[in-house]
Amino acid sequence: MSTNNLHGPSLPDDTTVHLVLDLALRIGEVQMASGASAADVTATILSVTESYGLPHTEVDVIYTSISVSCHRGWGAPPITAVRVVRQRSLDYTRLAAVEHLVRNLGPIEEAHSELEQITNAPHPYPRWVATAAWAGMAAAVAFLVGGGLSLAITAAVVTAVIDRVGRVLNRRALPFFFQQLVGGALATGAALTVYWTGLLPAVRPSLLVAVGIVVLLSGLALVSTVQDAISGYNVTAAGRTVETVLLSAGLIAGVALAIRTAVHFGLPIRLSDPLPALISAVPMQFAAGAATSAFFALACYARPRALVAAAVSGAIGTASYGLATSAGVDALLASAVAAAITGFGGATMTRRLRIPTLVVVQAGVVPLLPGWTTYRGLFQLTAEGDPAGLSTLVFASGIALALAGGVVFGEYLAQPVRYGLGRLERKFAGPRMSGPLKPTRRRLE
Repeated sequence: MSTNNLHGPSLPDDTTVHLVLDLALRIGEVQMASGASAADVTATILSVTESYGLPHTEVDVIYTSISVSCHRGWGAPPITAVRVVRQRSLDYTRLAAVEHLVRNLGPIEEAHSELEQITNAPHPYPRWVATAAWAGMAAAVAFLVGGGLSLAITAAVVTAVIDRVGRVLNRRALPFFFQQLVGGALATGAALTVYWTGLLPAVRPSLLVAVGIVVLLSGLALVSTVQDAISGYNVTAAGRTVETVLLSAGLIAGVALAIRTAVHFGLPIRLSDPLPALISAVPMQFAAGAATSAFFALACYARPRALVAAAVSGAIGTASYGLATSAGVDALLASAVAAAITGFGGATMTRRLRIPTLVVVQAGVVPLLPGWTTYRGLFQLTAEGDPAGLSTLVFASGIALALAGGVVFGEYLAQPVRYGLGRLERKFAGPRMSGPLKPTRRRLE
């Protein structure tokens, strides 16, 4: 046996190894904070370490921390570094900038400097633009569920107020569970006020609540949760699931609290009018879905090119759902089919455009989130005392899982179309939605 085989590969000095591991960890932190899956983060970190000459690196990603260990042969102890992911923020511009950095790695000092600029840079748009984008998204969802101009304007105003209140609560470090509770209570309280006062007879209160639920659900990492579970990262999937369930429970609690308060004080309440068809005219559904996804991407600080891709994804997804339901397909299956088409289309077009796939597919399924079904189940349980509300909520959860699973499956089907099954890709079970497809071709000294 040769000496090289006995003692392992020739590696850079300790200082360089520490710099490489720190760079890889910080890149992975940005990805995790932006909602990327554990499989994507792992592949990206391995890509970075291999590019800088560390071929034998082990990566362990869980929901709140990332560990990287560099094996240096039998003659030296491994070097291990850990980084905790403390904050999470949907800034798709930052995610895209990090992917560009990984795709074009240079000398280690320059890479550190560029990453420092990326992480310390302010959001590309002022905060009021994000508020306006959430309001615009609510207005688009209002048209999507069959509402008119009055509902769209009312939903936009209510959503803007919820966003600003949430901003204030976030500055005071209120846990997100209570922020979701406050948001659900405000959305339902606004609908109750509209109903009691009769000031806006053209506005259907049930649809107003449904729009608020869609907006508040849109930021949850449903796609990444399912992707982690399918890829075998069960610990991270469990952590994301707990967070998703907890935030959803906060939203449900806020809606239920407002309804139960009205019932307790004997106030007249009748918000359970039946939901019309999503929209029978596919062209209108096409436009509303595109606007919903584009506004969501804008609220998450995506760049203009990503906004266009998100709009196309949303239009395709909602139109697919509308055509499927018009053909008599069950809502659950129609959601899965539409999400699969969205995942396939998003994966095939984003790599050429140098846009993270996660941005497009996450925005593409937002118009299909089960807002009204969730509200209907809550109303049955809290106002009507009907146990059937539980099965309605289970059905809403099934739709959400169908959307997330369909996106992951569609992205998986798109792999041969995009790049074939390469050596690095075969190391990981499941598709990629963030990070480079392969390491930098050259070894960086």
